[in-house]
Amino acid sequence: MAQPRITALSLARLTLSLLLITSSSSQHHDEHRFQVLDVSASLQQARQVLSPILAQTSASLQELQHLNSSSYSADSLSLTLHPRSALPFDRHSNNYTHLTLSRLARDGARVRWIQSHHPHWRSRHSHARSRHSRAPWADKAVQQPEQFESPLISGIELGSGEYFARIGADPIFAASASSTYKSLTCKTEQCESLDISACSRMGNCIYQVSYGDGSYTVGNFATETITFGASGSVPNVAIGCGHDNEGLFSGAAGLIGLGGGNLSLPSQMRATSFSYCLVNRDSSSSSTLDFNTAPPADSVLATLLRNPLLKTFRYVDLTGISVGGRALPIPSSLFAIGSDGKGGVIVDSGTSVTRLQTEVYSIVRDAFKSMTQNLPPAGRLSLFDTCYNLAGMTRVKVPTVSFQFSGGKTLSLPPNNYLIPVDNEGKFCFAFAATSGPPSIMGNVQQQGTRVSFDLVNNYIGFSPNKC
Repeated sequence: MAQPRITALSLARLTLSLLLITSSSSQHHDEHRFQVLDVSASLQQARQVLSPILAQTSASLQELQHLNSSSYSADSLSLTLHPRSALPFDRHSNNYTHLTLSRLARDGARVRWIQSHHPHWRSRHSHARSRHSRAPWADKAVQQPEQFESPLISGIELGSGEYFARIGADPIFAASASSTYKSLTCKTEQCESLDISACSRMGNCIYQVSYGDGSYTVGNFATETITFGASGSVPNVAIGCGHDNEGLFSGAAGLIGLGGGNLSLPSQMRATSFSYCLVNRDSSSSSTLDFNTAPPADSVLATLLRNPLLKTFRYVDLTGISVGGRALPIPSSLFAIGSDGKGGVIVDSGTSVTRLQTEVYSIVRDAFKSMTQNLPPAGRLSLFDTCYNLAGMTRVKVPTVSFQFSGGKTLSLPPNNYLIPVDNEGKFCFAFAATSGPPSIMGNVQQQGTRVSFDLVNNYIGFSPNKC
């Protein structure tokens, strides 16, 4: 079933010179505390994505026409991933701020959906629900989203749709023309795996998925052979065949679910592992989503945690965060999954901006601000409250930001994964945000350019930078 933002002006010439001229004796010390952000390159990429006659558009269209070069074998499978901005339907004239705000709106919807499925939210908004219902609207051609109380697909990572791949028939799937399409009845195991389901008058399973922003899809639950390019396929995959798809799908035919539930694509494929590498969202390049392949040898390994009360999401054993080479005084309990299923840190490809609990975010942000007092500040934008005016600058030093995992493992983030442009003039913002309640979420901005591997047998997540 189908399952990744922001703005800043100029330093004085003397200040910039001081930043770029360092003595050899201090270079080794500084490399652990600071790294260089290429402002010019970031802005060039941001401006390029706005052009309506980009060379990347035609190049992307050519690539999209050949996405069926994706490969499959008995042991491995690979899909090509494209950022949303490389697709022709995501043009935003010449205003990068509008693009940023659009991305953040989609991102907010994704976060609200995650929170609505977390035990913290459910304990505050509990209500009686039944697994099956004989709904009077089940045979109608169009159903209204309010007729369901919550999303129904177990294991699907409902996302804001920031990365795209092509699988199977396109653009419209005609179930009646398929010899391998088979409706699922309400008595099947797959239908039973839905949080809530409805039955048609013929006894067939009806699904519905709704988003926090009001988007939704309704249709028949069935099995089908999913084709990955011209060289292979996976049979009997339970899919939702949507007859009414409304909202922020933006031309996409569906969502690929990569979560931990029984109905996600990795679970149905019985994959032993999967990995993805997400290119910069403003890039015209592409990368891959791979199944059953070994992680890069240089991967930083972290424990993949399970939440017994919430199988859909994949949690990582984050134990701390460092800024400027110094571990911050954050209690590890603020990253842990509680015995009640609350808390924890989700690794999510559908959320863009990393969300940290308010207490944690304040510590991280304040540490970053204390080391960037030489950078001219700029006003906040949407959820970003720490922004800088880097207009006219070419390169600037910024504090390092790193994630710590159990066993003393450290993942250092590149500077353009946490200080990002929010307009096309030079405003940059610190790409973390606070969330009032659990869980914390490691978003795809922080994952950009990194091969993220999920070993589902040995229960670890691998992070390998520069492997797109």
